[in-house]
Amino acid sequence: MNVFITGASGGLGRAIAAECASRGYRLFLTDINEEGLHCLQNGLERQYGACVVTKACDLTNDESVDEMLAVIDERGIRFDMLFNIAGVDYEGGFLDRERGSVVKIVSLNIEATLRITHAILSRRNREKTFSLVFVSSLASMYPMPLKATYAASKRFLTDFAEALRQELKSQNVKVLTLCPGGLPTTEEAINGINAQGFWGNVTTNRLEEVAYKTVEKVQKGRSMYIPGAVNNVLSLFGKIVPRSVIAAVIYKRWSGAQEKWLCLEGK
Repeated sequence: MNVFITGASGGLGRAIAAECASRGYRLFLTDINEEGLHCLQNGLERQYGACVVTKACDLTNDESVDEMLAVIDERGIRFDMLFNIAGVDYEGGFLDRERGSVVKIVSLNIEATLRITHAILSRRNREKTFSLVFVSSLASMYPMPLKATYAASKRFLTDFAEALRQELKSQNVKVLTLCPGGLPTTEEAINGINAQGFWGNVTTNRLEEVAYKTVEKVQKGRSMYIPGAVNNVLSLFGKIVPRSVIAAVIYKRWSGAQEKWLCLEGK
């Protein structure tokens, strides 16, 4: 089983890579953080005896992606699974962020994901079932003031994944959309979770559990995985409550939490 993972040196990427390595899968890992990739590779090889290939890459840059694809083609690798994990978010209102930061959310979360998905699907093992995973977010279920660009980018992935699932079903491709709540991936993310108080805690998911269950859901051919009972209930509100009402409620709650988060970050 050859598995391609983007954003591999981040919290969720590392957890998914470890889960796959523990199952004996062969891994091709990429991330913009070259040092983080090498540390992860060494750890996986020592702990699991895993076969790991890494290539640092800026997924928002065509030339960098082409260099990575050349490594894959030189080795003649054909993949059985792709985890689209790489993504980014910046706290603060739309006008509070620099234009470049807002655009980068779209460049990485959407454009880079499409770029890699197209490339790896073209390099899949056509003799077996191919599994494709998009890491979206619980935020994709709602319009989210103060996280508008991020939530909209994840909504794109959720809708795109569902459409692609139907489009490629006859080509033996399975598509899963992962929509977690909070994930304690970095100190910044943990501060954001703490700033939300009770709701931050009850909607947060353990990385190792999410990684394990995601791979299990992929194997079972599921279309969507929302970790946590509370998150599943909250996702229903996105379907039955008017979006204008949801946006107003989220703004009221998130504005206070974000102000607290910015204080924790010293901004």
